Amino acid sequence: MRPIIEFCASNMHHGTDKVMKKLEENPDYDVLEYGCLGNCGGCYLSPYALVNGETVVAATADELYEEILRKIKEIEEWDNLFE
Repeated sequence: MRPIIEFCASNMHHGTDKVMKKLEENPDYDVLEYGCLGNCGGCYLSPYALVNGETVVAATADELYEEILRKIKEIEEWDNLFE
């Protein structure tokens, strides 16, 4: 299953715009941007994204990128268990 990575436009002040652009370069990912993902309190405090509907949060945008890749790998490993 292709990972779906969702970003909130209101969270871009944390540098998540650069993370989103980096992930968009990978044709195996579906990267989406929304005006709001409904996580306003968390959105204000730190960089975050949704990976297949699961919230991924980090202290910095660079750490968020690494956490997103880790979450994708975790999901792929689970998918491989059921093949």
